[in-house]
Amino acid sequence: MKKDGLSFSESVKEESAREERDEAEKRSLLSAFLRINGYLRLSGNEASLDVASESSAMAKAIYLYLHDLYGVSARFAYTRSSGFLKRMVYHVMVENEAEDILNDLGIDYFSMENPKFLTSNAKEIAAYLTGAFWAKGSVNSPTSSSYHLELSLGDESYAKWVAKLYQRYPNHPFNAKVISRRSRYVVYLKRSDEISDFLILMGAKKQCLEFENVRVERDFENQTNRLSNLDAANYRKSLNSGERQVEEIRFFVERLGWSAFDDNEKMKTLLKLRLAHPDASLSELARMLSTALNTDISRSNVNHLFRELDAQYALAQQKLIPSKKSK
Repeated sequence: MKKDGLSFSESVKEESAREERDEAEKRSLLSAFLRINGYLRLSGNEASLDVASESSAMAKAIYLYLHDLYGVSARFAYTRSSGFLKRMVYHVMVENEAEDILNDLGIDYFSMENPKFLTSNAKEIAAYLTGAFWAKGSVNSPTSSSYHLELSLGDESYAKWVAKLYQRYPNHPFNAKVISRRSRYVVYLKRSDEISDFLILMGAKKQCLEFENVRVERDFENQTNRLSNLDAANYRKSLNSGERQVEEIRFFVERLGWSAFDDNEKMKTLLKLRLAHPDASLSELARMLSTALNTDISRSNVNHLFRELDAQYALAQQKLIPSKKSK
């Protein structure tokens, strides 16, 4: 679960950094991370590679991956980021073989070609997208008001290519979109199920479980609220219908008396039940009417009788039937 002091995004990245990966996955992940968060420093005829991260767990993973794949002994350095928080930034620095490593990872900071040979199957695509998320990704806490996972990238064509990687992931194509935001290009996912699947894809299973637990609780609460609102709306509708029907019944009874319904015992009994139970639902009236007449009466039958009453009332309003007392 999330450590104290860490955001949900940071917890996801730290858990993902502890996931076991094979050489092909490490290579694809490094290719994405170094392209986005790596810097090639040239000094005379020598080139050195500087890879920065605000996570010690990710910096350690990058260090180990470089050592495992290329046998280099990188060194660590520490700086403080600018701004109010002054966060620690961890640097993994490779001073020898930097250009050879970048060539092997398909990275050219000048031409910015995309390393298609490192994203040829599902495993490599998953690792590459994980490296991109480590570098510039974030995901909203499941306790927030919306679901959102994104990668903030500096190059439009690269952002579109990364979005296509999401979309062509063979085991589960993701509906990734790209938008422009303050000179950056954001690749994002909005569907909660896709975010959950991507967390699993990165190896953040515990954080996915936390995400799912909160999501299920929220969805259950939202569903309960929707059902409650629906029940309230149905009750108001039933109450309004009942009040209208009571008014129509009294209109006929005051003018014609109950004898007007002697030839329709079912209607007469239903109207008396409605006067006695003005807030009863159609289903409840159907049950009461069935008991009173000792036969099965359906809800639709009751509804049909009230529609007949409505039609007769509308006709009577036009003709203005005189009251019985005025005769």
